[in-house]
Amino acid sequence: MLVSKKALAGLGSAALMASMAVGSGVAFAQDGPLRGNVRVVIGSTSTGGDTYQNSSIVADALSEKLDLNMKVDAVGANSAFRTLDRDSRGNTLMIFHDQSYLGYLYGVEGYDNIFEKYTVGPTVAINPGNAYLVPKDSPYETLNDIIAAVGEGETVRVAIQPGGVSEIGFSALKNAIAIEHPGQEDNLVAVNTGSQSDKNQQLFDDQADVINGTVQANEQYTRLPEDDQKAMRFVWLTAREQTIEQAPEEGLGQTSREQLLEYVEPNVNVTMGDDENFTFDKEFFFLYNKDMDPAIVEQIDEALAEIYEEGEIQETQKNAFFIPNFKPSHEASEYLQDKMARYEGIIENIK
Repeated sequence: MLVSKKALAGLGSAALMASMAVGSGVAFAQDGPLRGNVRVVIGSTSTGGDTYQNSSIVADALSEKLDLNMKVDAVGANSAFRTLDRDSRGNTLMIFHDQSYLGYLYGVEGYDNIFEKYTVGPTVAINPGNAYLVPKDSPYETLNDIIAAVGEGETVRVAIQPGGVSEIGFSALKNAIAIEHPGQEDNLVAVNTGSQSDKNQQLFDDQADVINGTVQANEQYTRLPEDDQKAMRFVWLTAREQTIEQAPEEGLGQTSREQLLEYVEPNVNVTMGDDENFTFDKEFFFLYNKDMDPAIVEQIDEALAEIYEEGEIQETQKNAFFIPNFKPSHEASEYLQDKMARYEGIIENIK
């Protein structure tokens, strides 16, 4: 095929521009204070859970953008905080979710006020799947049935993992009962347990009437026939309606986005009083050592802004049933402090 001199000149210019762009990207990575090997500790010990999965998506994108070797290490919350405390150089970063401040509000050992002890970095994603489920043959068809039953004196047992994301919906439900049926809220009883498999087992063994779960972990059980001991159905997703609306249309498994929307506000109402209803999005964000170089904070903010502008990471997140939610550090810190204050009121009301 013959190529004109003009076309060759154009190709040469394009190649030069591409080379300059690549060179600029490499220079950006090399000139920034964050370089080399970076360890990202997370507040979970599971390499199969949502924290690890979400953190790996973000770490991989940053590794490529900044030409770094950034690896996720699932060490658990207490160990992650201690590790972060010891490293102000920037070689250790942390990614966690709302548990990081809810644990403090609930008085869990090992949790401090993150807004005082650490620098709060950017938010990166939401897991919209925080859910509450009942056995498929439960007499409670809806969450309103549960609220009404508790208000009439029935004891309803809810399996949760105390002290964080798993408990905040239980706290909100108990607060709503206290508002709508004063004096009856103690009929809603927490069955304190551990992991998701532990909570599921409480339901299988008829030791709980309701469990906290997730769309990702529990949707498979909603497909089982009613006479199966493990069959469940959703009664409540705590996420905001606009959060679920951003999920893929096909939803997850055999549960579509349209079906998931049946379990969120305004279809399900958990009052906070004053015409306000409770919602909760489980959000993931960075935490930094307080003494870390502010230039690293800026470097990560700028890199993530470019990554989210390019758009590829959003598709990866949505394919894993996460909702993209990038906010730079300053905006994220203010937003999360407001969020903490909102839920602190609920927790204080039921103490």
